Amino acid sequence: MAMKVDGIEDENDLKRAQAAAQAAGGTIPNYQDWANVLSDLKLAGIDSTGSYEGDRALRDELEREVDKFLEEAQEAQRQQETQKQEGVHESTKNDKEQEIKANLANATSSMIMADYMRYYHLMS
Repeated sequence: MAMKVDGIEDENDLKRAQAAAQAAGGTIPNYQDWANVLSDLKLAGIDSTGSYEGDRALRDELEREVDKFLEEAQEAQRQQETQKQEGVHESTKNDKEQEIKANLANATSSMIMADYMRYYHLMS
């Protein structure tokens, strides 16, 4: 015989209610699941609602919030990785531009120096 129980505040209350139900020849429906739910709520620092349905709904809400938080954290991490990769790409691009500018400046100064030497030898 299944007994409906309300007013359960923690795992100890649930154990006492189960013992009383067994003494009367019955059981508490979803006893093991409810014990797990109460354990999860205690771990999260959340008080019981006193009923299996309420506690179950509260744990489901807590799980959704945790999942949402994890998804947001993962998305933030992905964005950070993307920005980091774009930064490396941009840095590489800037380095290549600087290398091209340096090569152009070197070539120009070499050309000027060669022209100067040629004119100098022509004038001497």
